Amino acid sequence: MSTVKTYSISDLAAEFDITPRAIRFYESEGLLNPERQGQRRIYHQKDYVLLKLILRGKRLGWSLAESKELIDLYDPEQRNIEQYSQVLFKVEESRQRLEQQRRDIDLLLLELDEHKARIEQAMAEK
Repeated sequence: MSTVKTYSISDLAAEFDITPRAIRFYESEGLLNPERQGQRRIYHQKDYVLLKLILRGKRLGWSLAESKELIDLYDPEQRNIEQYSQVLFKVEESRQRLEQQRRDIDLLLLELDEHKARIEQAMAEK
């Protein structure tokens, strides 16, 4: 007989290195829906996966609303085609944003190097 893996809020917080408060926030936003046993929250594998997806979206710069939209598109009967399509679109959007940030950072580093060189030259001439 196999047992179903469950998690407490502190288990999930430790697993994902976030606070229980953050998990309660995601719950209040309708993204997680743990089972209740009195005041105790019991999270299942589905909650674990959803939290993992939420945090991945956050790392990619997606808003909570964007992550929720993508999660809500989950439809295994249609092979998740719409969800996958939207995720690909969001990934490309994030990639373009990050590439632009990289170009901006490279430009700023170059400007800092030039500024530093001018200052060092001015100091050497004195």
